[in-house]
Amino acid sequence: MWLVFSLPMAVLAHSKESGKVDVDIQGPNLASVNAAVALVGSNDLMFGKNADRPVPIASVTKVMTALVVLESGAPLNEWLVFRKRHTSAAANAYSRIRIGSQMRRADVLRIALMSSENFAAYTLARSHPDGFDGFVEAMNAKAKALGMTGTRFVDPTGLSAENLSTAGDLVKLVNAAAEYPEIREYSTTNYFRGQFRKPRYSLSFGNTNALVHRDSWGVGLSKTGYLSEAGRCLVMVSNMNGKQVVTVLLDSLGTRSPMGDAGRIKRWLDTGASGKVANAARQYALEKNAAYNSAGHSTTAALK
Repeated sequence: MWLVFSLPMAVLAHSKESGKVDVDIQGPNLASVNAAVALVGSNDLMFGKNADRPVPIASVTKVMTALVVLESGAPLNEWLVFRKRHTSAAANAYSRIRIGSQMRRADVLRIALMSSENFAAYTLARSHPDGFDGFVEAMNAKAKALGMTGTRFVDPTGLSAENLSTAGDLVKLVNAAAEYPEIREYSTTNYFRGQFRKPRYSLSFGNTNALVHRDSWGVGLSKTGYLSEAGRCLVMVSNMNGKQVVTVLLDSLGTRSPMGDAGRIKRWLDTGASGKVANAARQYALEKNAAYNSAGHSTTAALK
């Protein structure tokens, strides 16, 4: 069971007049261009930064992929075949997995989440009871059911920059996904040796989020993502000063920037300190904000 706690005094100090946190005005300084922070179980934001802006989300997509797989009721012990893609991937889809080999659905889901294995995510969709196209339709239907009004999916991997969502919408997705123990377990597995058959072989996989290796963070759900159009992305449930917190960080410049942002959010929740980010990150944010603003009309039209 996920526990929800009251806001710490450092955060309450920001909300004396209105009773609400001033989203997009007060809060931690972040390298991420778009962000949202909420307590687990609540979709009300404690902090947001461009939280309603639809942007590419890269492999964060796979959280919705996992949700659709589990809600389909397809057996997790079923052996799935890794078939050659029936459509070209929108970006580099290199995989060490051999075409024609097989793996159990549970393990395919695990490596899709923990190691962001794109061929695994594709295979989960290809093996859906309603087929690949039906899987993508189910992703969008689930987004609608969750009230994710700024979200659209066109593929299950996140390789397409046309997969769009908002930081606020992703809080809703993470809260829904956190209800599933399989998603919590698989997405936070440190290392895994995957077993395949026909032919028989094994491969090692590691988690793409370094924070899952640190006990002090108590990471309960995790997904990273990267595309050149999306920047570095991270969604996570973690222990921040005794509270279970949903953190959504979208479009950071550097590989470690989302982790640095998570640390700044953690300190802000504890002390109210805003923290500092590097000049390069601030310049990146200025450039990306200008680009998002100039593309805003076309993005809005694409969601309709």
